[in-house]
Amino acid sequence: MHGELRYVDNFRFFNYVNPKAPKGGRINLGAVGTFDSFNPYIPKGNSGAGASMETLMVTSADEPFSAYGLIAEFIEVPEDRSWAKFKIRKEAKWHDGKPITVEDVIWSLNTLKNDGHPFYRFYYGDVTAAVKITEDTVKFEFADSTNRELPLIVGQMPILPKHYWEDKDFTLTTLTPPLGSGPYRISNFEPGRFIALERVKDYWGLDIPANVGTNNFDEIRIDYYRDETVLREALKSGDIDYREENQAKAWALDYDTPAVDQGTLKKVNLRHYNPTGMQAFVYNTRRPIFQDVRVREALAHAFDFEWTNKNLFFGQYARTKSFFSNSDLASTGLPEGLELKILEKYRDQVPSEVFTDSYQPPETDGMGWPREGLLEAQKLLSQAGWNVEDMRLTNQLTGEKFTFEILLYSEGFERIVLPFARNLMKLGVDVRVRRVDQTQYINRVRNFEYDMIVSGWGSSESPGNEQFGQWSSTAADSPAASNYAGVQDPIVDALISGLVQAKSREDLIAYTRALDRLLLFGYYVIPQWHLKSQRILYWNKFGLPEITPKSGTSTNLWWYDITKAEKIGSAVAPSNSTNNPNIKVYFFIALLVVIGFFTFKRLNRKNV
Repeated sequence: MHGELRYVDNFRFFNYVNPKAPKGGRINLGAVGTFDSFNPYIPKGNSGAGASMETLMVTSADEPFSAYGLIAEFIEVPEDRSWAKFKIRKEAKWHDGKPITVEDVIWSLNTLKNDGHPFYRFYYGDVTAAVKITEDTVKFEFADSTNRELPLIVGQMPILPKHYWEDKDFTLTTLTPPLGSGPYRISNFEPGRFIALERVKDYWGLDIPANVGTNNFDEIRIDYYRDETVLREALKSGDIDYREENQAKAWALDYDTPAVDQGTLKKVNLRHYNPTGMQAFVYNTRRPIFQDVRVREALAHAFDFEWTNKNLFFGQYARTKSFFSNSDLASTGLPEGLELKILEKYRDQVPSEVFTDSYQPPETDGMGWPREGLLEAQKLLSQAGWNVEDMRLTNQLTGEKFTFEILLYSEGFERIVLPFARNLMKLGVDVRVRRVDQTQYINRVRNFEYDMIVSGWGSSESPGNEQFGQWSSTAADSPAASNYAGVQDPIVDALISGLVQAKSREDLIAYTRALDRLLLFGYYVIPQWHLKSQRILYWNKFGLPEITPKSGTSTNLWWYDITKAEKIGSAVAPSNSTNNPNIKVYFFIALLVVIGFFTFKRLNRKNV
């Protein structure tokens, strides 16, 4: 994207892989939820973790944003990046043996924009056409030359087989695994329960430099669980091999087992330097009660992060203070240099705090009673026309009561949200916490049917076109975008445009920091926390590369170590039951039921 490539022409492999990693073995993974489709490219259904389609290019894990050829052998772009030509590798082919063609690429762009998830229509909006130049070369034409990221973006587009889909309806969900071209294909599955992938033995891209040392397992199985607790038990029993733990309480308390003590089940806190983005309570500013910035700022004082981190998270987290946390893209201190120059153009149109204050979320003493913060919130609410009457926060002009709902789908978040709701009630706010199933949650968010959600936005070292989908005025009305807060600000739009047009890394950082600062002082969210490490657990039967990229490790780079696996032994070997991967858990539950039944009969006979 900016500067020079780390890997020059004719490089053999990425530095963070083991090019001699052996192929073979199986890894068992777990997922929470369910699936009812293998078409992830449409807004219908809940797509399973299958073998996704390949792309023209792939990005490296140790550069901010650099792409290397996969399906594409060469890429040609002019200095202004107003178009891009891709030459298709002659060896690239689908699993049915047919070659990947220019026609497939053109059909993929048109189908994704016209019939796919609305996200694609938005994301590829500036790609006006894909044109066949020769039998193996396709040219993408762009609306203008201002979005310098577009050649890399079209390089990430999934390439679909035209001949496979021509007699099928692409807009429908399907449980027939679609034809692909990648290193894995679906070999077996049971809807909502498991998906088994097998490595394609004659995979065409095995020796492509960007693939060397990756995709090493012969089999990958993903078992689906309704509950995180059962999934953790499946890990400890050996039914699954790997988990990245996302709950601090579980990390601290749930893995005190002999297997961890003995080192057969590895528990590793792996430091990473990847931007952690923003996780937060997100206001839906489409709702009238959240359209006053003073109200949004006020309610943030009711969230006691310090108490939450100490009592619920065992002090494991850092408070998030930026939409680009854990990176040099985050705004800090007061604006200066190029960032200040950018913001000066909008001095009369942005909050004055952008120039005078460094954003800091409210802090407390961690005792669970943020009295000073609630007093500050009360003052801000009063300025916005809300005062307490009969223990209820009431609008002084309309008499409306301040009431809203926090929508969740994760059971684990209830223990975090309820103390926040308790503090809001002390302000006179009538707040309800409602948890729904994942499908209902997705549909409600798509239709903007929520007051507040717990959500977030990931980040990369090179933010770009995705920022339009997250914050632009156009995205605020699109169910396909991720502008959950409903931000509609022409200055935000202008800063995003400057960001995607940046011609140097220095320009990109300055525009990103300016955007970050404006979003923070818009109080569209109540920032929560982030973790600067990967909390991973895995059975010690895998090999890992010596170098870990700054973004963290990935099982895609691991391999099965038969010597380690034999040392662990069959006592922790995964269940071979295809129909019942949780048989140990179910057996234990059945045993308890039987014991309970006979105990009840004995007690009942005694009472008679």
